[in-house]
Amino acid sequence: MKIGLYGDSLTEGRPGISFYNILNEEFPNDTLYNLGKPGETVISLTNRVSSQIPKNHFDISFLWIGVNDIYTKLLKVKANPITSNEVEFQEHYKLLLEKIMSHSNIVVAVSPTIVGENINSEWNKQIRVLGNTIFTLSKQYENVLYLDLYIEFASLLENNNPSEYIATNPIKIMWEALFLKKQEKIDLVSQKRDLYLTLDGVHFNSKGAALVANQYAKIIHLIKK
Repeated sequence: MKIGLYGDSLTEGRPGISFYNILNEEFPNDTLYNLGKPGETVISLTNRVSSQIPKNHFDISFLWIGVNDIYTKLLKVKANPITSNEVEFQEHYKLLLEKIMSHSNIVVAVSPTIVGENINSEWNKQIRVLGNTIFTLSKQYENVLYLDLYIEFASLLENNNPSEYIATNPIKIMWEALFLKKQEKIDLVSQKRDLYLTLDGVHFNSKGAALVANQYAKIIHLIKK
């Protein structure tokens, strides 16, 4: 099987732990293409996909985008344009989804996860709105499945005393992407910040990466049956 993974830094796997590497080890007989790019928003990913001639037709494509449409609002530097409201997000996402459908047998539309581990925050309320928008769009197509990763994260975080830590300094985020690579160190920094699933409120520690890999793997096994 050829499996395409479209997304942002969460898919690319930096900073933090890469779920892609875990997934790659679980499916050694399949070819997984990591098409994640740091900082991508629904607008920038739509532009990237629209400007490129597809090199592969995928049996499965995972489309995971949206967290930066919220997270970017907290950052001091905005690398890519973001949508200004739910309607604009829906318009761009629909176009992006249909572009990816054109060279995929099945597309898995993945909800954004979290911006900070406090699931009751204003940022995560906005994340949930985007997830609901993606869910509604996914129901319109026969060959599109929906994977709600937000609910998986929220179910593990709802009974925790949440840390309010969210990385907002782009230089620090870049430094951790370049130099914080060993799992032990990533998990230690996460622990010092009182975080449970993430390194910095967004990108994953080993627990978060394992959770994502497990959910992706379930979908792949389901489709293979």
